Amino acid sequence: MLDETRRTNMDKSLRAKGEEIRRAVLGDAYVDAALSNADDFSMPFQDVLNEYCWGMGWTDQGLSLQQRSLLNLGMLAALGRMHEFKVHFRGAMRNGLSDAELRAALIQIGIYCGVPAAVEAFRVARTVREEMAAEAAGGDMPL
Repeated sequence: MLDETRRTNMDKSLRAKGEEIRRAVLGDAYVDAALSNADDFSMPFQDVLNEYCWGMGWTDQGLSLQQRSLLNLGMLAALGRMHEFKVHFRGAMRNGLSDAELRAALIQIGIYCGVPAAVEAFRVARTVREEMAAEAAGGDMPL
């Protein structure tokens, strides 16, 4: 009962805006999979992600999508959250960051987070770039 009350009281407009930007950055296939894989236990967290993380965190005009992507890559690398780093590296590419900008960010990660973090970041970046090239050639997106 509490979960349903909390879900009803969330800001539906902000949640919808958050899902819209989440789809723009990560792609419909990724968001559709995240939502369809959610069950009664985890669906309220998907709502939190859409409203709080994407709605509040990504929809204001203070930073561009590219700037937000670069910040996320640095923070996720520093935290060693490589699964999320992979998701957001894909998002950074979808947001239009160039290879030169992404390379510079990963080198900066090496300087401030340590070489092992950059080695792993470059490894993940290679995987994402290969996956996106295959998708562009007509392959399927891995989730």
